[in-house]
Amino acid sequence: MGAGRPAHGLGEEMSAMQAGPTVVRMVLGGRLRQLREAKGITPADAGWAIRGSHSKINRMETGRSGFKRRDVSDLLTLYGVHDETERRGLMMLVEKANVPGWLAEYADVLPGPAGTRLELEQCARVIRCYDNQFVPALLQTADYARALIRLHRPGAPPAEVERRLGLLANRQQILRGPGPCRLWAVIDEAALRRQPGNAAALRRQLQKLADITRLPHMKIQVMPFTTGVAAGGAITLLRFAEPRIADIVYLDQFAGALYLDKPADVQHYGQVMDRLCTRAEPPAVTPALLSRIIKEI
Repeated sequence: MGAGRPAHGLGEEMSAMQAGPTVVRMVLGGRLRQLREAKGITPADAGWAIRGSHSKINRMETGRSGFKRRDVSDLLTLYGVHDETERRGLMMLVEKANVPGWLAEYADVLPGPAGTRLELEQCARVIRCYDNQFVPALLQTADYARALIRLHRPGAPPAEVERRLGLLANRQQILRGPGPCRLWAVIDEAALRRQPGNAAALRRQLQKLADITRLPHMKIQVMPFTTGVAAGGAITLLRFAEPRIADIVYLDQFAGALYLDKPADVQHYGQVMDRLCTRAEPPAVTPALLSRIIKEI
């Protein structure tokens, strides 16, 4: 057996997570890296063994490429993995990594990079986020989200708008049911006062946020105008229950999002989130702040 946690039952674990193919590739790639390093084999030598290159091994180990059964089988033999139960579990992951997840149903309204982000979001155990423009997507009401879609895509036909709303509703399921994802959001006061639609829709949105504050797995803080503190843009930090996946940061930008997974970058933005949480109003006063804003709209 290689170093790290045994792979017995890995296939079953990932099935229980209902992970999309991106997450499965990351888990499988991480396990292959552990096995290779335990044997002291270089990426170049591993690449040669599967008729590939050093860069191919790097892409496989970071989950940024697909897997072929023959390649994985040859690597397992090279790494000395002969236990049939372990091999079977890892080969199950190869199959799952090549099966489109539920997000594939929304391919018509979801660009590839965004799909990767949402797959990772679906397996997150903790999500920390900051937004200074709008209410974070996972907390949006349908009316508020509909207004945002029409704002950003003014020519979208009604059918597309409804498809996007359906996608959002499915995303939000991670915050419901048994063992929900824990969400800790810091929202700038400007985002809470901005009206993508009409005042009534915004009031309903803010009331939903007030209701959410009563849930034990949700924490919402408001960054008031009086602090004079803000980050450059929206930040999302994902943390996973699966130990083989390191924390990931997304920085929202005008044309998409920047994906960061280097430990130094993740640590930096974790510290940024800590500072924002420290400067924002404490969660206990969020309902009163929301009530005041609702009255002023």
